[in-house]
Amino acid sequence: MPRNSTRLTFAVLATGAGVFAMLQSLIAPALPTVQHALHTSQSTATWVMTAYLLSASIFTPILGRVGDLIGKKRTLVAVLVTVAVGCLLAALAPTIGVLIVARVVQGVGGALFPLSFGIIRDEFAPSQVSRSISNLSAVIAAGGGVGIVAAGPIVSALDYRWLFWIPVGVVAVATLIAVRYVPESPNRAEGSVNWLGAGLLSAWLVALLLPLSQAAVWGWGSARVIGLFALAVVLFALWLYSEARSRTPLIDLRVMRLPAVWTTNTVALLFGAGMYALWSFLPGFVQTPTAAGYGFGASVTAAGLLMLPMLVAMFLAGVVGGRLEPVLGAKALLVTGAALGAGAVGLLALWHDEQWQVALVSALFGLGVGLAFASMANLIVGSVPADQTGAATGMNANIRTIGGSIGAAVTSVLVTGHLQPSGLPYESGYTHGFTLLALLLLGAALAALLVPVGRAVRRVTVDTPARPEAVSTRG
Repeated sequence: MPRNSTRLTFAVLATGAGVFAMLQSLIAPALPTVQHALHTSQSTATWVMTAYLLSASIFTPILGRVGDLIGKKRTLVAVLVTVAVGCLLAALAPTIGVLIVARVVQGVGGALFPLSFGIIRDEFAPSQVSRSISNLSAVIAAGGGVGIVAAGPIVSALDYRWLFWIPVGVVAVATLIAVRYVPESPNRAEGSVNWLGAGLLSAWLVALLLPLSQAAVWGWGSARVIGLFALAVVLFALWLYSEARSRTPLIDLRVMRLPAVWTTNTVALLFGAGMYALWSFLPGFVQTPTAAGYGFGASVTAAGLLMLPMLVAMFLAGVVGGRLEPVLGAKALLVTGAALGAGAVGLLALWHDEQWQVALVSALFGLGVGLAFASMANLIVGSVPADQTGAATGMNANIRTIGGSIGAAVTSVLVTGHLQPSGLPYESGYTHGFTLLALLLLGAALAALLVPVGRAVRRVTVDTPARPEAVSTRG
């Protein structure tokens, strides 16, 4: 097998990014099992998710930029090794504290997304880039679905620790192949990491995401939540000031202001809010006992199987989207994907009395996710300079995560704000929650209409004003 085999390179990238996406959702259905096994409280167990979210949000754009500077392959291998170590530590964790630390280590894997997109752009033939990015996006989208589907059977047949043992082996093999076969990208950004900007970015992300993830426990009106939100605003302003004045910004704000970038990021925020919130609350809905007047009393495994049509549809739509993008354009696919997602969740709010209805709506939603993921990545990659690919795609992934945190937090208020005497949510809570998510996804579709039709790759430097050099392609 030649050292520059694009098939092997893609296999490594897809494996790493797919495992990270799976780790995002894999542990969620198993949290009650983890809580019981490690003798901890529910509020403490939620930090297994929160720590991963915060870590990924911090490391995704920072290491994407590091890859642009020192080499994407070198950074990719280091990140894969870190993810393997994090999974090994989680599999062996004797206490909840060690497991939370392990999840922080695993969160470094968020950088696999921007690094993978950058390597594809640098190493693949121009005719292969769009399709390969779409295929990788399909794997990433499906990876999150795999986590939801596979968690129940793995925990039932083996043990929750196998949720981490399996990725250890898979990532270790991917790392060895990456060292041998993935080429080092020739495109390097100039300058160095703006560590002040990195610190401020990390600080405002933590100050924003921490209260969003913990507000249900702390209380939305608590001093901690309000104080952290206020701190996030101040730190965000300081970060913008620091980046604007830096000769080597972590995130070049002029790149972020490119029309195709800021409009796609707006779609990512709204789409992430709808997508991640649905992934969080749909399993709980179908697991609700029928005595509540709705739900199916499904087990964790059965709930995962109801999500299987979504998983299959996401993957197929992502792959097909890569073949349609040169014909229809990434913008058309993004609008279609967001509209399908909005329609699916809107149907779910009205139509959820039978399991087959939920499965059908899940499949429709999966089609939307697959198309949207593929087109968002292609729009960002095709609109920024090659030496900004890692930072720009990392920020897009981050914005999608921020949207997901906001969507999940607001949906949680609607679903759990009023409970039945049994402690279960009312059906109206879910109905209102699904309606909100449909409106957010509709907003994403409308925002997608603002994406420029033609994509332009612009040379942006920190010494001179940006001068667009348009490359006419379909977008």
